[in-house]
Amino acid sequence: MPRDRLVLLVACLAQFMVVLDVSIVNVALPAMREALGFSATGLQWVVSAYTLAFAGFLLLGGRAADLFGRRRMFLVGLALFGAASLVGGLADSPGLVLAARAAQGLGGAVLSPATLTILTTTFAEGAARSRALGAWAAIGGVGGAVGGIAGGLLVHFLTWRWIFLVNVPVVVLTAVLARIAVSETRADDRPRLDTGGALLVTGGLVAFVHGVVSSESAGWSAPLTWGSFVVAAVLLSAFVLLETRLASPLVPLGIFRIRSVSVANGTMALVSSAMFAMWYFVSIHMQGVLGFDALTAGLAFLPQSVAIVLGSQFSSRMLARVGARPLLSTGAFLTAAGFAWFALLTPTSSWVGGVLGPGVAVGLGMGVALTPLAGAATSGVDRTLAGLASGLLNTSRQVGGAIGLAVLTTLATARAAALTADGASAAAASTAGTTRAFAVAAVVVAVAGCVSLLLPRTDRASAGTPAGAVDEPIDGAPAR
Repeated sequence: MPRDRLVLLVACLAQFMVVLDVSIVNVALPAMREALGFSATGLQWVVSAYTLAFAGFLLLGGRAADLFGRRRMFLVGLALFGAASLVGGLADSPGLVLAARAAQGLGGAVLSPATLTILTTTFAEGAARSRALGAWAAIGGVGGAVGGIAGGLLVHFLTWRWIFLVNVPVVVLTAVLARIAVSETRADDRPRLDTGGALLVTGGLVAFVHGVVSSESAGWSAPLTWGSFVVAAVLLSAFVLLETRLASPLVPLGIFRIRSVSVANGTMALVSSAMFAMWYFVSIHMQGVLGFDALTAGLAFLPQSVAIVLGSQFSSRMLARVGARPLLSTGAFLTAAGFAWFALLTPTSSWVGGVLGPGVAVGLGMGVALTPLAGAATSGVDRTLAGLASGLLNTSRQVGGAIGLAVLTTLATARAAALTADGASAAAASTAGTTRAFAVAAVVVAVAGCVSLLLPRTDRASAGTPAGAVDEPIDGAPAR
């Protein structure tokens, strides 16, 4: 296999694992509770611990890749992710599972930015880079849907432990291929890591995401929730102040003056706020209203997964011809239309009549949008900041997704509770809450489509890295 294809395979395998582990545990939660005696609150943190560590450390992980070497940090992230997966699979107590999930999130935060950076420093501008970004985007989009399928299969045929253990051989294979195919690259000028900035931004992001995930169980007005937001505001404000005073900051704030970077991150945050919630609400509807078991519900996501792949492949082929803006806005508006279609669900809608069509529309829209998002987020960025730009995009996705899920869940729960109090059936109340969430999601993604129109007209995802942005090789590795 040509080395470029091996590099693409390595990046896609790693990204798939990272995204998959956000959702794969969902269907295994009941089995984990029964086996280890989790409390209801503790069970929620099996999901939240991963999200918290992942979102909190993404910026640090992306910048570390620039400073210490992209392949090196990729391998460090793989090792941490694999070790945490092994510990999680062998865990005999709730505390050990939660620690393993947090460590997985930390490994993912190091790993995920490196995958995109390796691609943009490996593939030259043009069709080759567009195809590589298309594959990366498709894998990221499909991972969320496949998580439910994979989790259902593993729990059904094996045990819940395999949702962790399945990662171990994949990590080993990916590490071997990375050692063979990926050349080491890093910034030519290697300033010292901004430790103070790293501590402030990581603490601020962790506190913010903690407040968001706590709101799902404690409520938005709970001291734990708003206290986390206050801590986040203080830490992030101090971070911004510090970064303006350093010669070599962790996050040079000037990166946000690059319009493509700011627009791509804003669009990603808005789109992700709806997409993360979609997997949750569709799964709840299929199991709670349509009566699907976990495995059937997971398999019912297959058409959406296929739609994401088809959309991303179309987008990667058209990117060099039409640029990022038309594809990104088209994808966002198609996704918004899919959510509006979802909002027409009724308690008597069948899967074919109420879920399949809008699910395919959302999947196609997301597939079309993800590739230009990845390119635009790194367009115009100096090569020394490529990892940081990748970390910013992933942070926007995770933080936006966490906020969206919490807010839409709150709206849906309030609507369902009001109807239940009025005597509505459980199916009718649940469906009404779900359709309210989808209606709001449609508006949010439509706003994302409008924001995407602010991309520079000449922006091209094929120019995801500016001219001259491919790093000089180090350690005698050939330039790629």
